[in-house]
Amino acid sequence: MKFLLAFDFDHTIVDENSDTWIVRCAPDKKLPSGLRNSYQPGHWTEYMGRVFVYLGDSGVREDDMKRAMTAIPFTAGMVDLLGFIGKNKEFFDCIIVSDSNTVFIDWILKAANFHEVFDEVFTNPAAFSSTGYLTVQNFHAHHCPKCPKNLCKRKVLKEFLDKQSERGVSYTQIAYIGDGGNDLCPVMFLKKGDVAMPRHGYTLEKKISQLSRDFCPIECSVLVWSSAVEIMSYLKLLIEDHLK
Repeated sequence: MKFLLAFDFDHTIVDENSDTWIVRCAPDKKLPSGLRNSYQPGHWTEYMGRVFVYLGDSGVREDDMKRAMTAIPFTAGMVDLLGFIGKNKEFFDCIIVSDSNTVFIDWILKAANFHEVFDEVFTNPAAFSSTGYLTVQNFHAHHCPKCPKNLCKRKVLKEFLDKQSERGVSYTQIAYIGDGGNDLCPVMFLKKGDVAMPRHGYTLEKKISQLSRDFCPIECSVLVWSSAVEIMSYLKLLIEDHLK
């Protein structure tokens, strides 16, 4: 019997938004206003594509970006939590579902030696072109009206669970750990017995509270966290109960 931990990445595992953090590499550490104002809601990946072109045009290279990205701080308690999960992999399958990109997440996890904690990472595919520019693509296509056009995290979670089920793997409990508005869709997919773990003070917590106020609460239980040590305490209790 195993537990599934599904993590968001930005403002959840790391304490920043990796996509906005990379702007530190830009000349004067800022983007031209025309580029900044070109973002259209729901089309973040296309916007980041333009940012990466600008960084490439400005002479920012892969090494510069990697240096900036691996300096991004982890969220309070997250290093302890990921270390704990890594030591208890017989109990936990662990995935990331993120609107960042493969290059950034890979750099950060490998630099901190956490890449083996995670069984799979679902995020927008990115790569460096032959000219040294970072390029990024949409993760998938979907028909969910609630989510940005490049990524519906509920669809990712459902497809992962279906694939695991085909392999004979089912989970005693799913815990979804996140912070943002795009984490609400997968949280609403969770069932009784599962747990949503919204970060305190962030959009996901506010949206879950609003659903309760609107008399359409989510099915799963909710554990709000400020430090990932609180998540670790919960997981320790899960293991203890399991071993009884």
